[in-house]
Amino acid sequence: MGFRDRHQVPDLGIGVGFRPKHAADILQGNGWSQVDWFEVISENFMVGGGVPIENLERLRAVRPVVPHGVSLSIGAVEALDEDYLVRLGALTKRLAPPWFSDHACFCRAAGRDLHDLLPLPHTREAIALVVERIKRVQGEIGRPLALENVSSYLTYETSEMPEWEFISEIAERADCGLLLDVNNIYVSARNHGFDASRYVDAIPADRVLQIHLAGHTDNGTYLLDTHSDHVSDPVWELYARAIKRTGPVSTLIEWDESIPTWEVLVSETERARRERGGALP
Repeated sequence: MGFRDRHQVPDLGIGVGFRPKHAADILQGNGWSQVDWFEVISENFMVGGGVPIENLERLRAVRPVVPHGVSLSIGAVEALDEDYLVRLGALTKRLAPPWFSDHACFCRAAGRDLHDLLPLPHTREAIALVVERIKRVQGEIGRPLALENVSSYLTYETSEMPEWEFISEIAERADCGLLLDVNNIYVSARNHGFDASRYVDAIPADRVLQIHLAGHTDNGTYLLDTHSDHVSDPVWELYARAIKRTGPVSTLIEWDESIPTWEVLVSETERARRERGGALP
């Protein structure tokens, strides 16, 4: 029995990130009927009350909502932030999502928040550290963690294996899920010269709980993961390849910069629905 089956993780369909620009379209209109689920940035809703929580409750009343964190810092050498875990636990209890997610990275060092998702060295030592921390976090939250691969612009001389082996071994040893960011794979592949298809083909398909799609910026000598444009054709092709391996899993469109109108975002979800349908056997 695969990971998704063991944890009874559903396919939520096609979703989008809940952003303030679209709040009126979604909450005051009928925008929620055009997508299947929503993802929220965990840290924006790890509060006791107020408008954010009111909006969250209204959203949750009509669609599933999954929290996506950017500050867990699962790969840091510093101790996990106890207060953060308490607040994350309260949020997940409120939302009762089938999983929660964060990134395979570190974003805290020497007592400082770095405000970035920094890649990890692909070493056995890093695997052991991250596995131990994931086990603890999943135990405290009481739900599966979907660990997301980040985009990167540098590599470490100490790395001992390619990223797909690194993240796959973490998932297997920690017994966690994966959030497969197809755009991040494509960006990193272009930046570092590896085969994006090989990455997709190597990931343990039964552990993929969710897929991210987004746009990037081509700066000529490198790609930058900006979430500021339509999903590119090569990323759509990579998505089709991924879906053939994973089967139908929850898919989300990320658009966080130069955010378009609600209608444009919905049109992107419609393409995701078509691409997913065409990729399935």
